[in-house]
Amino acid sequence: MSSTAKGVVRAIKDLIVRIEFDEEVPATQEILIVDNATQSHLLVDSLQEGNIAVCLNLYADRTIQKGMFVTATGHTLEIPVGDELIGRVVDATARPIDGGEPISDALPRRSIFKPAESRSNFSGSKPEILETGIKVIDFFTPFVKGRKIGIIGGAGVGKTVLTMELINNIAQNSGGLSFFAGIGERIREGHELYETLKGRDLLKNTCMFFGQMDQNPIQRALIAQSAVTLGEYFRDEQGKDILFFADNMYRYIQAKNEVSTILGQVPSEGGYEPTIFSDVKMLQDRLASNEKGSITAVQTIYVPADDLSDPAVQMIQHELDSIIVLSRAIAEQGIRPAVDLSRTTSSLLSPDIVGDRHYLLSVQVQSLLQKYESLKGIIAIIGENELSASDRADYAKAKKLIKFFSQNMHVMENQSANKGEDSTREQTLDGIEEIIV
Repeated sequence: MSSTAKGVVRAIKDLIVRIEFDEEVPATQEILIVDNATQSHLLVDSLQEGNIAVCLNLYADRTIQKGMFVTATGHTLEIPVGDELIGRVVDATARPIDGGEPISDALPRRSIFKPAESRSNFSGSKPEILETGIKVIDFFTPFVKGRKIGIIGGAGVGKTVLTMELINNIAQNSGGLSFFAGIGERIREGHELYETLKGRDLLKNTCMFFGQMDQNPIQRALIAQSAVTLGEYFRDEQGKDILFFADNMYRYIQAKNEVSTILGQVPSEGGYEPTIFSDVKMLQDRLASNEKGSITAVQTIYVPADDLSDPAVQMIQHELDSIIVLSRAIAEQGIRPAVDLSRTTSSLLSPDIVGDRHYLLSVQVQSLLQKYESLKGIIAIIGENELSASDRADYAKAKKLIKFFSQNMHVMENQSANKGEDSTREQTLDGIEEIIV
């Protein structure tokens, strides 16, 4: 990258700053420093004719003015990496936001725009199932090391609570590191997660990155890449197994969309930014395992207006191995977690991964649940007593299964006064057999 390019601020519009350079121009994704009191940081987004660099105002610094001089740094946006970030809460540029000490300048640094590595020579190993203690997940969407799970649902159906429960349950039994990327979510939720982890002594194995909804869209769009960059460091340099939690992937797309709008880009047919597919794909490709370590990802996906057919939601789903669908109708019945059992799917629910017993039980359960859905309409018209004895028995089994998969969460003990519940996969399978046999 260039390290001597110098320019002048020619135009400012919201978070977009246009810099004119004399001859030598910076590279895209290079960091520029404005010659002002705050040494404002700009990120080169693109280059235009006339030696114009279109830049993003990283920290939304309003002190930048036309005519100010700008100097290229010769490097892209880099964050410090190392053990010092474990237990800390930082922003997209790894600046502490937890009130603690500054991160040491002596740490090595990595670019957050590093492309995903080629995995052509990595054959992988036998799938390893990580038990979550949550019956509905361990049965319908087995949590397999190195794979991706999505938790999908509208506002207020329990996505963040289920994520917190997964962090709590898996982190206590795992020797690896947990990462949490808070993308465009509420400040209150981030504070609650921090206090929950702190109270359960889990911060010592957790790294937290937050680009919450009060921050500018550039910070929110970069936070996931920063978190993945540190995760890759621990995976590659220390051979760690990483548990990566992202809340919320739809907010990531929203942030990228906002930046695209500010830049004046023409949206795609679905109304989203034109590079939405490649942006999501590049990020998802980095959430991968290699011969050194693994990254197991859990991503929540907000569904706008509860519309699962939204193009952005559909696109993210295609990158995932398992989909847990949370339903408002089920949440209103008081069932927690509010999982729509008939729409929750997993490509990992196969005999090769979970074994014949688990797989055959899943087929039977899905059959009962499908029959339950079809019988509900009939019962609403003629009543349950008019069903055949066989149909009544199957309907009763399905209702018991739905109740069986409801479970009290550990992280909600203080709010609900109900003690959290755990269930091993073996106990879950035993309980299902008792119901359906």
